[in-house]
Amino acid sequence: MEREPLGFDPSTPNVARLYDYFLGGKDHFPADREAAEQILRVAPEVRAAARANRAFLERAVHELAAAGVTQFLDLGTGLPTRRSVHEMAREVAPGARVVYVDRDPVVLVHGRAMLAGEGTAVVYGDVCKPGEILRSPEVLRTIDFGRPVAILLLAVMHFVSDADDPGRILATLREAVAPGSHLVISHAASDARAAAVRKGVEVYQRTTSPLSPRDRERVAAMFEGWELVEPGLVWLPQWRPAPADTIDFADSPESSLALCGVGRKP
Repeated sequence: MEREPLGFDPSTPNVARLYDYFLGGKDHFPADREAAEQILRVAPEVRAAARANRAFLERAVHELAAAGVTQFLDLGTGLPTRRSVHEMAREVAPGARVVYVDRDPVVLVHGRAMLAGEGTAVVYGDVCKPGEILRSPEVLRTIDFGRPVAILLLAVMHFVSDADDPGRILATLREAVAPGSHLVISHAASDARAAAVRKGVEVYQRTTSPLSPRDRERVAAMFEGWELVEPGLVWLPQWRPAPADTIDFADSPESSLALCGVGRKP
């Protein structure tokens, strides 16, 4: 696999640290806070949208674990600001196994300190190079690809440009997993509130990973080869919500700014 990066630049806004800031975490620097506040001045709903994304993740993990999926490959895992995937999954399936994958050196340091343990691994990997991730010895020690796996791509694919060929990435992942596996995606929507989308694109252009929002049709295309489970591709608070998950979005689910869905490999 590609060697891990050795350092980081605190003067350049970083997508993992921005997300941490929106979620109320503490692992960010002045450049991140300044960039985040530029977005929040135009789109204050971003904080609620970040929480909605985490709530969707938790609901999806619980549903999949209850359905018998006990292996999770969390790509672009980000900083461990809130409860992590293995904690969510093990509430339902105590033996669940999780691999966390990220390319950010700060994420890896935090992840290895807080997430590594029995049945978990924290691995360096670039989602644009899925073959390298799938061949990683740590991944192969933790995940049995002969059994169903849940691939988690939460707020990740909108940082993959068209030039990096999202279809190729997703096809490689789909072909590697057994029938009964699932794909979980949340993705910034270009057809959400226009001012928020414009400001997000502008600010993220100056970060480590520019933002590429996509419309509903293009996000739906990411589930090619998967069967979307009910309720299909919807706004974040609309995917099998608990009552508390809809409070911020009762009249405008699109203000969650992202579409999401879960697909099953037949």
